[in-house]
Amino acid sequence: MSRFWSPIVHRLTPYVPGEQPKIPNLIKLNTNENPYGPSPRVLSAIHEATHDTLRLYPDPQAQDLKVALADYCQLAPENIFVGNGSDEVLAIAFQALLKQDKPLLFPDISYSFYPVYCQLYEVESLQVPLDEQFNIRLEDYRQPNGGIIFPNPNAPTGKALPLTSIKQLLEHNRHSVVVVDEAYVDFGAESAVALVKDYPNLLITQTFSKSWALAGLRVGFAVGHPDLIEALNRVKDSFNSYPLDRLALAGAIAAVKDQDYFHSICQKIIQSREQLIAAMNALGFEVLPSSANFIFARHPKHEGAELTQELRKRALLVRHFNKPRISDFLRITIGTEAENQQLIEQLHDLLG
Repeated sequence: MSRFWSPIVHRLTPYVPGEQPKIPNLIKLNTNENPYGPSPRVLSAIHEATHDTLRLYPDPQAQDLKVALADYCQLAPENIFVGNGSDEVLAIAFQALLKQDKPLLFPDISYSFYPVYCQLYEVESLQVPLDEQFNIRLEDYRQPNGGIIFPNPNAPTGKALPLTSIKQLLEHNRHSVVVVDEAYVDFGAESAVALVKDYPNLLITQTFSKSWALAGLRVGFAVGHPDLIEALNRVKDSFNSYPLDRLALAGAIAAVKDQDYFHSICQKIIQSREQLIAAMNALGFEVLPSSANFIFARHPKHEGAELTQELRKRALLVRHFNKPRISDFLRITIGTEAENQQLIEQLHDLLG
């Protein structure tokens, strides 16, 4: 600590990202990265953008990417906002839309960056408990609020709300912004993008880090009514007018345009997920239903921390959350078929 820190820095409990260690022959199933590389078109586009124009600033409006995303979402460019990964997009949304006179509502078991943003931006919040089966109860969100935010599918549980439930949530909260964080939506959940035209209080965030296999480029976006998008742009332009660099823009545009590759790797991950769930069940694990590129599982006879450490000794990383209600769960990213098979073999050996 330092006497030169601002007072808020002393109070912050920063977000802890997934471990990125340098371990030989590591099987890394802890940060929900895509096990397959990006589209070859992405690599080609980035290569073609690597020339003398890097001395120039990128387009501050990222207009070509917005047009590509608008076409993908069947909306207008005015409905699109882009930023450095969905974390930056969410951070801007907290400042621009979610700091209100009433508390922001979000699940108690959810993306652990939400309470960090609330601390950093001094947003009053209320964490709403999931039910005993780790489901969001819609009736719990029918209370005065300054906004609602939740991932769909939820993280780290992997459970998803159907579109009908999201519509009910929007109907009962027309006077506050509802942010649906769709980082994992492409692995089996229903996107709420189709509801944007009917609900001016709906903001959806997505990322290129998971289903588009571009975690290294840091590209995210939001979809919503132009009034919400304008608020995001006002905050963004107040501290960073050039959020996406030229290489990120080139790669993201190429990714959006290669829909065949995008759908093929999503489907491959979905199939691998179902195979992994069956294998985990056979080992005695309880696995929550998942619509994400990860599963959330626990074994009745073994602590989550113990299994995590034993797997790490074998150069196999999974994510463990030392938090109430979920301390015995492992969050396991879906890897390649070979990586998933290695995980099952190591767990079989550990469980005896």
